[in-house]
Parts: sequence; structure tokens; C-alpha cells
Amino acid sequence: MEEDGSVELLSAEEDKHGGVTVNIDDPQPIHPLLFASSLKASLSHWTQQGKKGVWIKLHIQHSNLVDSAVKAGFRYHHAEPHYLMLVYWIPDIPDHLPANASHRVGIGAFVINTKRELLVVQEKDGIFKGTGVWKMPTGAVNEGEDICAAAIREVKEETGVETEFVEILAFRQSHKSFFEKSDLFFVCMLQPHSFDIQSQDSEILATQWMPIEEYVRQDFMQKNQLFDYIAKICLSKLDGQYTGFSRVLTTTSSGKKTYLYYNNGHDWGLSASKEEQAN
Repeated sequence: MEEDGSVELLSAEEDKHGGVTVNIDDPQPIHPLLFASSLKASLSHWTQQGKKGVWIKLHIQHSNLVDSAVKAGFRYHHAEPHYLMLVYWIPDIPDHLPANASHRVGIGAFVINTKRELLVVQEKDGIFKGTGVWKMPTGAVNEGEDICAAAIREVKEETGVETEFVEILAFRQSHKSFFEKSDLFFVCMLQPHSFDIQSQDSEILATQWMPIEEYVRQDFMQKNQLFDYIAKICLSKLDGQYTGFSRVLTTTSSGKKTYLYYNNGHDWGLSASKEEQAN
């Protein structure tokens, strides 16, 4: 903390948008009254400096300080397992602070073998529990995980089958989903490199290689428009009448490696070797 007369100011780092971030991770306990006094003085100091947004990253060991921050005008922004982020907007103009993450990302895996058999599962829990519906392996993309890697991982976890990413066939967006967040779901085509099934006991009731025509004929697929469309896209891909989105490893302006997904129906000169894609 910094001294401001008789009151210590909170240590803060300036951001690129005219604001400051306070990271409260001191291993020692902080008394709420002392924190409230420092926060009040700090807000006055930042106001005089013309600062805009104030972010407080409050680590879980200091959860006793949440009430003091809220009483000072802070609101919740987001939470992670080990900290709570609170925000405060100083200027008397509309709030320009970015909102919390708005979407959750999931994948569905279209894994087909040379016999036109689709890798499908029945789940023990969720909306399909007890329905008898056979569906593609699905799952959520983890933080910091690429879509292509998530599809491979989910198939391996649920079925034991080793696969290779081919392309994204389609995606859909929905709203008011998981904890009121929007949802992006990517249908990924994967090529199997193994065929023996080892179902995930904790989540999967049964797994099999099912003829794709039989999969499409399920009553649920026929009656559900979204699933019907996805099935038709997959069939069109198998029949050579559809082209999805392949991946190419690129580099951003900041030097980060990232995948660009593009329609490979034309020769854009973007294809990369398997060695490049694996790195």
C-alpha cells in the first residue's frame, strides 16, 4: 500500500484504458475497517487523477472484504474458483467497462469409420437420460483449449477411441442456456485411429458404432429440426456434397499461436503440414 496522509492507499496497476486494477492477494488477514478506509481514500485519489474503471481482484482468503467493497459502490463482475472480481466506474458518464464473458463453448463429435458407422453414445444423466436416444459424443471446451483439441479429448474420454480432427462442419448459437449465458456449439468431424470402445463409466451408459442411416432414422432425430439439419449436413459431407471448415495454425500480432478455421472448398494456399498443426 501507499501512504496518503495518515491513510494507506491501495496498490494498483494502471491499465491501457485509463483505469486501475487492485490485486488483493496478501497472505495476511486484512481488517474490513482498515480496507474500507484505504479504499475510500484510494477512490478519492484515483478520481483526482482522472481514472475511469477500478477493478478489484479479491482472492478467496479475503472474502471478508466483499461487504466493504460493495458498500463503497463496487459490483460483482465475475468469479473464478480462487477469486472474485469487482468493478467500479468513477466518471459521471455512461459505463464503458466490458461485460463478463457471454458465451459457453461446446462441441459435438462426428466420428465415422469406413463402414459408414457413426460413433454414438447413450448418456447416464442429462436431458437424454432414459430416452434411449443415441447421440454424438459432446462436451464443453475447457478454458485455454482449442475447439479441435476439445473434440479429440471428449471422444477419448467418453468412448476410448483415438481420433484426428478433420474439420468443423457447422455451428449453432443459442441463448439463455448454462447459467443464463449464451452457448456456441461446434459440430466437428473426426477421423478414428482406433475402433475398440471403452466407455466412460461415470457418464456414459453405452457406446457403439451405429450405421449412420440407422442413426438418422431415430424418432428423436426426425422430430427435432436442429438435430435433423445436423444429420443431413453430416450425410452430405459423406456423399462429397459439402465442405466444412479446416484449421490452419497462425500467429497473431502479439505473437500468440492460434487456429484459423476456413472453408477449404477452394485452394487459398493456407494448408499447413501435420507437423505444423501439431505444434
